[in-house]
Amino acid sequence: MDAGILLIHCPDRPGLIYAITQIIYRHQLNILGNGEFVERTYNHFFMRTEFSGVVEENRFLQELREVLPADAYINLTARRKRDIVILATKEHHCLSDLLIRHTFQELNARIHCVISNHQNLEDLTRKFDVPFHYIPAEGKDRAAHEAEVLDVIQQYNPEFLVLAKYMRILSPAFIGRFTNRIINIHHSFLPAFVGANPYQQAYDRGVKIIGATAHFVNDNLDEGPIIAQSVIPVAHTHSAWEMTQAGRDVEKIVLARSLKLVFNDSVFVYRNKSIILE
Repeated sequence: MDAGILLIHCPDRPGLIYAITQIIYRHQLNILGNGEFVERTYNHFFMRTEFSGVVEENRFLQELREVLPADAYINLTARRKRDIVILATKEHHCLSDLLIRHTFQELNARIHCVISNHQNLEDLTRKFDVPFHYIPAEGKDRAAHEAEVLDVIQQYNPEFLVLAKYMRILSPAFIGRFTNRIINIHHSFLPAFVGANPYQQAYDRGVKIIGATAHFVNDNLDEGPIIAQSVIPVAHTHSAWEMTQAGRDVEKIVLARSLKLVFNDSVFVYRNKSIILE
């Protein structure tokens, strides 16, 4: 491997940084960036190191295993674009933002296709020369519909699934195939404003901020590890429609931010929360 990113997390103990960097030095690698963090509650150590130089992977990893705790997580990856599939429904704002970023090489990913249970976004997707798969859900139970979606996904073998306002709840069986590899975006009103028309509900309550949350998907609805969040102020002068537009702007920025972090190997998932080391 010529250059790469080393990710480690394990129980903390004295001397871990020294032991790891000594091995990096012995392999004549140059550290370009390094981040460490200790989660004090559980005494757990995290480290992300970006380096340049040619490394013999097997020997390098074996030497690390010899100095780290037996249950240490060690991952060595090269900088590369990630293969992704996007799932969407009717709303265009997040999907269109990702398609534009993809076109101009700003996403650090390859969008292999878009899958939707509606046809609304087909013309938009095809304008960017990305395959579009329409898989309607009407007249099917969730298991049958997900089986069709999985058949398409497996054709592309993606590393990650991105839910760009995909308005269907995924089953635990589906999620279990992509543990910590499904990224979702939603408005930060949850759980306060659930169900239909969240921005109308927010308007009716006179909220003063609008936000968005990007997170990994797990079996508990909208409770997976949070990757990125942001808010913007609003006032009583904003209509429900203006709040909706403002919320969509936040959503697409937060989703893009979260994907950048994940695709750059900057995110650790630990005890249902994320540790971010850029």
